[in-house]
Order: sequence, then structure tokens, then C-alpha cells
Amino acid sequence: MLEEAERWLSTRSWSVTDRPLHRILAAKRSSGQSVSVVLPALDEEETVGEIVAVIRHDLMQQVPLVDELVVVDSGSTDRTSEVAAAAGATVVHRDAILPRIPTVPGKGEVLWRSLLATRGDIVCFVDADLREFSSDFVSGIVGPLLTDPGVDLVKAMYDRPLGGAAGQGGRVTELMARPLLNMHWPQLAGFVQPLGGEYAARRSLLERLPFPVGYGVELGMLVDALHLVGLDALAQVDVGVRKHRHQDGQALGRMSAAIYRTAQLRLARGHLIRPSLTQFERGKEGFEPRTYSVDTEERPPMVEIEEYMERKAA
Repeated sequence: MLEEAERWLSTRSWSVTDRPLHRILAAKRSSGQSVSVVLPALDEEETVGEIVAVIRHDLMQQVPLVDELVVVDSGSTDRTSEVAAAAGATVVHRDAILPRIPTVPGKGEVLWRSLLATRGDIVCFVDADLREFSSDFVSGIVGPLLTDPGVDLVKAMYDRPLGGAAGQGGRVTELMARPLLNMHWPQLAGFVQPLGGEYAARRSLLERLPFPVGYGVELGMLVDALHLVGLDALAQVDVGVRKHRHQDGQALGRMSAAIYRTAQLRLARGHLIRPSLTQFERGKEGFEPRTYSVDTEERPPMVEIEEYMERKAA
């Protein structure tokens, strides 16, 4: 299996410079495919505006690569929606999409619902907390999908600086996700950033995938896509450096628990009890326990949702 991962690494890992923008645009024109970009956002007023502005300027106004730019607000208490709209994005609130099904907190929930709020043949997801954003993050991962019909999902890979140290970000990746993938799905061992929030995929794939509602969505999507379309339909592109807000250790612990649970479900596919995670914080009288439920709910493939299929047929 590791040999397969090494072969894949040499044939399905590219740099953003491998596909010049003019080649990507020519492939888009000839194929007639449309591209949607989705930013899931929760209290990101400081960064979402610049990301939207860069995508609009570089890939909608200067060149016609992106057809639709949507920010899905998952319940922000700041000015995220106003800032995103002022920068030129279409803003949709999570709760307004598929209101028949009550929403639950979580990034995966927002990504799942975004399929009903967009129309592109290719859907590109970008986290809304990135700083010093480059449109290469979009063109780099959309490019292989437009130029190679055998590719169905593309992840961005990059350096993630932490406190001035190059490549030290992605702690949940290194301590939880990478060991899990290497032990249980070694075909996926070649992914540099398996949990990265920047990736693009064909709608025809996304609509057939279940979506873990929380932080486990990226790992779940990779594993499920592997089984659905095979390793050679997956790829990654080096887009440089990713700068963003880093979480504290306790938040990383909750993320790790969600990642582990997502993997556990895919290994067992059983009905297990809903797990929880207890952490400790120092209070006035010593260490006090704080218990959090671990995200376990998953949304079904979108093709099983009546409203989505009615919209698709229309």
C-alpha cells in the first residue's frame, strides 16, 4: 500500500505553476464547466473581506475562472456577513438552506448545505480565516479538475508556519490524522495536508458523499472518496504558504477527538454510543473538568435529499 502511495505522490502531486492560468481558462471554455467557490464562515470579519475581494478581482473580474462566490455564514455574532457582502460575495445563512432539516453546529454541516446554495459543476472550498490570501489557492486546486477528466478531488498543500517556525502548523494533522491514515488507509499517506480546508471537487462526487457535520469532514471526505472513485481520482497541488489563526491546545483536543471518531465510524460502520471528551481547566479551587460531546452526526449524500434532486432536475 505504501508503494502505491509513493507512486501516487509522483503522478498526482503538482505545483500551482504546472498549469498556467491561460491553460486552465482554455480548458474551462472548451469543457463548458462552471466553478463555484464556497467560504464557510463563523466570526471571520477580520479576514473574509480580503479573501472575497482577491477572488473577485483576480478570478472573476480579471479573468472568468470563478462563476459563483458564496459565503455561508454559520451563525456569526460579528459583521462577517456584512463584510463579505460589501466585498462582493453572495452571502447565505446556514439556517436558510434546507430549513426542513434543523441545523447543527459544525463546519461539515455548512459545507454539506452549501451544495444546495451553489450551482457549479466544480465546487471549491476555502476557509475564511486565511491571511495574506492568494488566488493561487483557488486556481491551483481547480486547475487539475478542468484540465484532467480523470481527477475528481484536489487538495491544496502548503507550509503552515506556527510562531515563526516554518511548517510547524497542522498539529492535529501530525498527531492524529496522519497516524490514522498511515495505519488504516495507507493509500492516502501521500497527502501532505489531509485536513486542509482548501480543496475542490466535482459536484458529481460531492453529492454522493456523506458529510460528517463537524471537524471530521475533511478526513471523512478523503476516505469516502478513496472508496468511491479510487486513489488516482484524487490529487494535490502545492500553493505555497498558508497563514491563518491557530487554535489553542484544548480546541485542538476537541478537533482530534472528532477526527478519531470519524475514522472509527469508517472502520467499524457500527452504531456506537455517543462519545464525549473531558478536558481540564484550572479554576479557583484547582483543576475543573469540562466535558464536551464529540461530533458524531453525519449528513447523508445530497443525492438522497428530495429538495436537492428537485433543484437539480429543474
